[in-house]
Amino acid sequence: MSHLLGGQLGVEAFRRYTEQLWFVYEALESAVPRLAEDPVAGPFLRPELLRKAELERDLEHLHGPRWRTAVTALPATARYADRVAACAADWPGGYVAHHYTRYLGDLSGGQIIRDKAERTWGFARKGDGVRFYVFEQIGNPAAFKREYRELLDALPADDLEKQRIVDECKRAFELNTAVFRELGEEFPLSA
Repeated sequence: MSHLLGGQLGVEAFRRYTEQLWFVYEALESAVPRLAEDPVAGPFLRPELLRKAELERDLEHLHGPRWRTAVTALPATARYADRVAACAADWPGGYVAHHYTRYLGDLSGGQIIRDKAERTWGFARKGDGVRFYVFEQIGNPAAFKREYRELLDALPADDLEKQRIVDECKRAFELNTAVFRELGEEFPLSA
């Protein structure tokens, strides 16, 4: 990640990373209608968090209007998206783990990524190419994150289920790390 944001890998690597995000968010957000009324996952499904439309706009900027024919998932990304979809289908608590890991991570660290991408590759401030990282409908990110964590604390789950959710958060981090590892293999630093 540091090589990507430091500009050593070029905008092509950033574009490829944005592609990978699209596959994960496709899995996350395609489950929203099905989970909206779920007592565990439903309270977390806030429209102001949705990112897929912004990712699609970024990909159109990065690839052109036919971006859908150009994007491919890395094997690690496919595993990540498959895991999100499996949790969405069978285990709302696991889905919440992935939701938390992605959305709150992007709301927090994503602002650093956006800033670095704007400075490194000349994207317009909060413009096309980095819109994914712009949460316009969240006026106070700190308050939003606090409220989100309160929802987590109030999850209707026993201690065993809460531990399973924590373990799934760790798995989400591992899946994300695997995506970065494969991106690093695709875009190695030259000696």
